[in-house]
Amino acid sequence: MLEAAVIGVPDDRWDERPMACVVLKPGAEATAGELKAWLTEQTAKFWVPERWTFIETVPKTSVGKFDKKVLRAQNEAGELSIETP
Repeated sequence: MLEAAVIGVPDDRWDERPMACVVLKPGAEATAGELKAWLTEQTAKFWVPERWTFIETVPKTSVGKFDKKVLRAQNEAGELSIETP
């Protein structure tokens, strides 16, 4: 994995849950299930996202920070392909 951002998305049960937006290194391969399994071993279970999307690049602000507003807008517009392992 090259970089990842996590955004909150609506959830019927919990109101909001995390969704991981992942950028893989060039030539690297990983599935949402593999990343979820690895992350489950590293953190508390309730922190692990149920929804994952693989993107080309994380949008950045003019000062280089992750622009999560853009990711949220892309999600709301249905532009992100979401996986639920």
